[in-house]
Amino acid sequence: MTQTWYRELVRQSLTDRILDEKTCMDLLVAEGIDLLLLMQAAFTVREKTFGRTVSIHILNNVKNGRCPEDCNYCAQSSKSDAPIETYATKDDDEILEEASQAYLSGAHRYCMVYAGQGASDKRISRLVHIIRAIKEKFPLEVCVSTGIVTEQQAVALKEAGLDRLNHNLNTAPSRYATICTTHGFSDRVATLEAARRAGLSVCSGIIAGMGETPEEIVALGRLLRSFEVHSIPVNFLLPVPGIQTGTPQGLSPAYCLKILALFRFLNPTADIRAAAGREYHLRSLEHLCLYPANSIFMDGYLNTHGASRKKTLQMIKDSGFTLQSNLSVDELLQQEQGILDDESGRVYIKNKKTLRPALL
Repeated sequence: MTQTWYRELVRQSLTDRILDEKTCMDLLVAEGIDLLLLMQAAFTVREKTFGRTVSIHILNNVKNGRCPEDCNYCAQSSKSDAPIETYATKDDDEILEEASQAYLSGAHRYCMVYAGQGASDKRISRLVHIIRAIKEKFPLEVCVSTGIVTEQQAVALKEAGLDRLNHNLNTAPSRYATICTTHGFSDRVATLEAARRAGLSVCSGIIAGMGETPEEIVALGRLLRSFEVHSIPVNFLLPVPGIQTGTPQGLSPAYCLKILALFRFLNPTADIRAAAGREYHLRSLEHLCLYPANSIFMDGYLNTHGASRKKTLQMIKDSGFTLQSNLSVDELLQQEQGILDDESGRVYIKNKKTLRPALL
């Protein structure tokens, strides 16, 4: 690809033109793509809205396992044999304490995640109370992922002070029935539309590596653009023992970075998050994810641990980025002195008392 081709990617994205399907496909699969030139082009678009800041998100798995859904990528699925620790909903004090720890860890956004298909009105009432309590105590943005919600429930969460509702589309409409049968793609779209009508910021992302084609990745990126999604977590399937999808397919470090770049060009002002699997699949190229993505998770994911805080913070600093936080990278690194990284390259199951090495 010529220098003009990369400049045209930037020009179209910054002038809010949606890349055509051929350009999107070329970006993912054409021979002759210079990865560093692509990262620089993606960074030019990223910098326009977000500068050199990185937004840290921390997840709180409020309810784990015992899920009736059969999503075959998930360790909490009814069909999963993953060795996770199941537990009922945490009490309010524990949730607030974890919000406090997220704030002290430099998080910009605190995300509460519940297993299950959808939220009961009882859960929504409790969430209203918890959201208000967090907002009163900490200058954090709050995100909730609680499955399928109605517009009435979304309005109640908005009035409580919720900043953002997460509900991932995960894969393209053409593939959805192959990863889940207990609800449909249209159910997920309906939740996004309910959140938008309630005035909530919407977070919705993908999981790459479940056998999807490049064409389906492109279709999903363009669909999220049409929904004007504010935040897009780009997950890369982790090989957690016991999940039904099996081994991740087709995810080289370069291909993962190209996916992140594609979603940045298609969604120039959205939060693009390098989410689950970034450490495992990007390997030595992990730092390059900060060029298209302005956001990452810290402290791991729903059921697996990622890199240590120290390693994540050092990557941000060494790459020349700053935090969107009340604390600087240096201040947070000072807090982490003496904490050792695990350099084994393994995925660890996230349980309360122990870290179990997963099969890799």
